[in-house]
Amino acid sequence: MRFFKDLSLPAVTAGFVAVLVSFTSAVAIVFQAAQAFGATPQVIASWMWALGIGIGLTTALPSLWWKKPVMVAWSTPGAAVLATAGAGFGMGEAVGAFLVSALLVTLAGATGWFERAMNRLPIAIASALLAGVLARFGIDAFLAVRGAPVLVLVMLAAYLVGRRAVPRYAVLIALAAGMAIAAAHGQLAWNTVHVALARPVFTMPVFSVRAAVGLALPLFLVTMASQNLPGVAAIRAAGYDLPVSKLITITGLATLVFAPFGGYALNLSAITASICLGREASEDPARRYTAAVCCGLFYVLVGCFGVAVAGLLAAFPQALVAAIAGLALLGTIGNGLVLAVRDPNHCEAAVITFLVTLSGVTLAGIGSAFWGVIAGALALGVQRLGRRQHTSN
Repeated sequence: MRFFKDLSLPAVTAGFVAVLVSFTSAVAIVFQAAQAFGATPQVIASWMWALGIGIGLTTALPSLWWKKPVMVAWSTPGAAVLATAGAGFGMGEAVGAFLVSALLVTLAGATGWFERAMNRLPIAIASALLAGVLARFGIDAFLAVRGAPVLVLVMLAAYLVGRRAVPRYAVLIALAAGMAIAAAHGQLAWNTVHVALARPVFTMPVFSVRAAVGLALPLFLVTMASQNLPGVAAIRAAGYDLPVSKLITITGLATLVFAPFGGYALNLSAITASICLGREASEDPARRYTAAVCCGLFYVLVGCFGVAVAGLLAAFPQALVAAIAGLALLGTIGNGLVLAVRDPNHCEAAVITFLVTLSGVTLAGIGSAFWGVIAGALALGVQRLGRRQHTSN
C-alpha cells in the first residue's frame, strides 16, 4: 500500500504535534461551551468523542483518497461564541442550532459560493492572512521563555542543532528534549490522566428561532470567517490544489451527523494544518498527506478515550506546547511572509492584512482573520482605483 511506503517518522511526529497543539490550546474552551448548556460529565465526554471521531475521519479519509493533506479541526472561535452566548439555552436547543449552522455550511460548500469568493483572493493576501494567524504562535513560543527559560531555550537549541544535522527530525528532537526537561523537573502532570472509554450520548435537537438567531448564525459566521477562510489560505499557500467546495461540504455533512452527540462545528484547519503541510512533515510535498492521515488517526484515538486522552495531552506544560507549536510553524510563517511581500503591487495590502490579522481584534463577534482580509481587500481596491485614475489622467 502506498501509504506505508510514503509514511515516515517526521510525518507521525507532525500528526501528533498537530493534535497536541489543538487539544492543549483549545480543549478548555470546548469544555466551557458544553458546560454553558448544562452538560454533565458524560455529555462532555460525548462531545470529545464526537469531535475526535468526526475530525479524525474527515481528516484521514479524504487525505487517503486524494493523496493530499486535508486537515479538519473544531471551531475554536465557535466554541468561544457558544461559551458566552449559551446562557439560557438548553442542550436540545444547542444541538438544534448546531444542525442549522451545519446546514448553512453544507449549502455554502454545495453551491460553490465560498470557493468562488476565495478564488478572487490574491495569493499575497491569502499568504499574509495565514502568516498573521500563525505569527502569534511564533511569538508565544519565545514569550514562553519568561515562564520556563530552561525548558524553552533547550528546545530552541535542540531545534537549531536538529535543523543543521537532521532537518527532517528537528521538531521531533525539540519535542523529545522538551519532554526530557519537563520530566526532570517534575512538570509532566500524569495525575490528570484517567483512562476510560468515551460513550456517545444522543441529544434530541430542539429547533427555535431564538437559538437559530442567537447561536446558529453566529456559529456559522465565525466558523466560515475565522476557520474556513484561513484554512483555505493554508492549503493554497502550501501549493495544494484541493476541491474547496467539496471539503466545505464534507465538513458540513460531518457536522450534521455528529452534532447530536456534541460535534458542534467541524471545519478546515489553519494552525494545525500548517504543521502537517510544511517541510517538517516531509521534504516531499507528495508524501505530506501521511502526516494528515496520522493526525486523523490520533484524533480518532482521542475520540475513543475522550476525556482520558485530553487529560494526557493536558499533562504537558503550557510552555512546552507553546514552544513546540512555534518551532513547528517557523517554516510556514516565513514562507507566508515571503509570498505576501514578493509582489510589489500587492505588498502594502498584504502587510495591512498581516498586521490586522496579527492584532487579534474582534468586531461584531468575528475574529481578526476575517477583518484582516477585509482591510487588505479595501487597501488593494483603493490602490487599484488610484492607479486607474492616474492612468486616465
